[in-house]
Parts: sequence; structure tokens; C-alpha cells
Amino acid sequence: MRGTTRWNYGAVITKHASSTSARPAYRLSSVDHALELLMLFRSRPSLRVSEVAEELNVARSTAHRLLGMLVYWQFAEQDPATRAYRPGPRLVEIGLAAVGALDMRTRMRPYLTDVAARTGETVSLLVLEGDTVHFIDSIESQRTVRVGSRFDSRMPAHATSAGKAMLAALPVDKVLAIYPNEKLTTVTRRTLATRTQLLDSLARVRLAGFAISLEESEVGLGAVGMAVLDADGRPAAALTAAGPMQRMTPGYVRALAVALHDSVAAATAELLQLRNY
Repeated sequence: MRGTTRWNYGAVITKHASSTSARPAYRLSSVDHALELLMLFRSRPSLRVSEVAEELNVARSTAHRLLGMLVYWQFAEQDPATRAYRPGPRLVEIGLAAVGALDMRTRMRPYLTDVAARTGETVSLLVLEGDTVHFIDSIESQRTVRVGSRFDSRMPAHATSAGKAMLAALPVDKVLAIYPNEKLTTVTRRTLATRTQLLDSLARVRLAGFAISLEESEVGLGAVGMAVLDADGRPAAALTAAGPMQRMTPGYVRALAVALHDSVAAATAELLQLRNY
């Protein structure tokens, strides 16, 4: 804690496995084999059942079932002519999404740094993933009482300022597709609980040009968010400034929105310029 008071959303940060990670005490061999099979695609454009069986040291029937499951989930596909298996659209999609997030993080970093310097609060860069927001970058405030870094966390979009800012930039029919049910997941007693409440909130966000979240994702925490639009006017990402509720007076919220505005406008202009090249 370094002798400071830190506020957090309560979200669990995913810890990714690495080459130095210890194997779990209780392994699921089927999952183990499926993941090993996916790793084989890193170095081979295609695989045959016999090759998979040999590499994983399993029976051909087991290899066939593993490949069949990957095909079912679109992580692999079979060439009808050669009968060999190659990476499927879902695997490619995940790879492109990871590259896209990395590129967005690189492009938006200067604007994130600018907002951090202007506000002195913890600032974050988020992208919308269905009804969830993913924190792909974060710069932690140096104040004694502050919000901790949110890097790699995920939260319900409707509970966050960034999520509401990006949802407000979408057509209403897209929002309805993301939220097909009236009841929404609540994180605190102040989280929007229904789709009707969310639609009303998004209408206010469109009028204001920014979104706020006051104890909707974590008790005692407030945040202001603004969407960065791509060349087609779609939400590419969002920037947020977050701090403890004791600082979130109406005047301070407006000041954070002003600080965000210039950086978000410049970031949006950069994405628009990319289309002209």
C-alpha cells in the first residue's frame, strides 16, 4: 500500500499463465490437451490428425475429438480438400483483437498522459467488449488518496463512466442488441438496474457530451468518462479520470470533463486522419 489509501473497483485482475507458472495441482487433461493443440498452431499453418496424436501423445481418436471440438467453437477449421486443420476465424479474431488493443493503447498513450497531468487523478483507457469494458491502459495518480491502476480489469459497461460514454455513441438499436433483457447486473446499490434506466442515462450522456459514474461501480468512487470516436463515428475507446467521492463535487466533475475534452477531441481527430491516408 506504500502508506497510502487506495480505492479500487473490486474487479479481479486476470493473471495470465507464463512459462514460469507452476502447473495446477489438479489438471484437467482434456483442457491441457486442447490448449497444447492451440499452441501448435503458432508454428504450423495446418495440422493433421496423425500429427496432433503424435505431438500430444494421445490416440488418433482423441486427437480427432479434440480437433472436432475446436472446429465446433470455430478455433479451427478443416480444409475439405486436404482434410488438414488450420486456425479458425475465432482464433484469428482473438489475435486481431489483441493486436488492435495493443495498437490503440500505443496511439492513445500520449492523450492518457496529458489527462493524467491535467487532472492529477488516475486515468484509464478502455474499450467496449459487448456489455463489458476492458481497461487496456491506466496511469495511477500520485495523490495520497487515490484510485489504483485498473490495467487489464473488466467491468459491466453500464456501471462505468467509460462504458456509458461508449454506449451513448452507439445507435439505440445496437444498445438494445447488447442488452436484450430489461434487468441488468448490479455492482452496488447505485448501479443502473434496468435497461430503461440505462437508455435514459445514455440520453443524458449524449446531451452532456460526457458520462459520470458516482459509486455505481464501487462505493466511495467516482469517475468521468468520454468516448474517442473512430473515422466512422463509432466508439473506438474511452478515456476516464477517477477519484474518491470526497472530491467529486459538481464543479470538480465539470473540471474533469473539461480536462478530458481537449485530449479526447485530439485523439478522435487522429483516428479520423488515419482514414485519409
